[in-house]
Amino acid sequence: MDLGLKDKVVAVMASSKGLGKATAMEFAKEGAIVFISSRSEDKLRETAEEIKQQSQNDQVFFKSCDMTDEKDIADFFAFVADKAGRVDVLINNTGGPKAGGFDGVTDEDWHKAFDQNLLSYIRASRAVLPYMKEQQFGRIVNVSSSSTKEVLDGLILSNTFRAGMVGFAKTLAREVAGDNIMVNTVGPGKISTDRVAELNQIAADKQNLTVEQVVENTEKQIPRGRMGEPEEFAKILVFLASSANSYMTGQSLIVDGGLLKAL
Repeated sequence: MDLGLKDKVVAVMASSKGLGKATAMEFAKEGAIVFISSRSEDKLRETAEEIKQQSQNDQVFFKSCDMTDEKDIADFFAFVADKAGRVDVLINNTGGPKAGGFDGVTDEDWHKAFDQNLLSYIRASRAVLPYMKEQQFGRIVNVSSSSTKEVLDGLILSNTFRAGMVGFAKTLAREVAGDNIMVNTVGPGKISTDRVAELNQIAADKQNLTVEQVVENTEKQIPRGRMGEPEEFAKILVFLASSANSYMTGQSLIVDGGLLKAL
C-alpha cells in the first residue's frame, strides 16, 4: 500500500525519545520531510542523526520546543514554515503528567498538566490548521493514553486531561472534515518506553515487588502475551496520518495488545 507520505511535511512533537522518536523514524522511512522537537537541543541533534542513518533520509530537521511554552510552540512552527512552507501532518505528543491520586497533586500540578497535556495540543493544532485548510489536506494525530477508555488508578491528572483531549479532537474533527483534514487520537497501552518504566517502578515500590515481577504480572494480563514496542505503536499513527486514511476521523483508538476489557 502506498501511504502517499513521500515529501509530506510532518511535525512530530516531543520526539527525541520514546513514542515520538519511533513515530518520527517511521515517517522518515516513508520518505517524509520530518521535523522533530523536544526541550533538549543536544538530544534532538543526536536523535536526528540516528533517524537519518537508519531511514536513509536526510530530510530530518529539529528545533527545541517546550510544549508548555506558547512562544516555543509558535517559534517551532515558524521554523517549519520557513524550511518547508507548510505542514501536512501534525503528531501531537508530550510526556505524561505527574503520577498521583487526588490528595497527592496540588493546584500547581493541575495547571502544569493542563498546559502540558491539553493546551499544548490545542496550540499546536491552531498553528498548523491554516496551512491544512489552504491546501485542503491535513492529518492531526494526538497521542493520548489507554486511560481515555479505562481510567488508571493513581493517575488522576492523566485521566482528566486525556479525556479532555478526546473531546477536543472529536469536536475539531467534525469542524474540519470538510477541508479534508482528519483528526484522530491514539492511546498506548503497555508499550516499552521510559514512561512505562517509570510507572512500573512506582507500582513495584507500592506493592513491595521487583520491577521484573511487575512486568511479568502485567504481561500475563495482555492477550498478546507481551508489552508492545514503540515502532508497533508508531505504525498505527503513520497510517492514520497518511493519504491512505481518507475517511477515518474523530476516533479514539487504543494500541494495547488487547489488554483493556472496556468497549
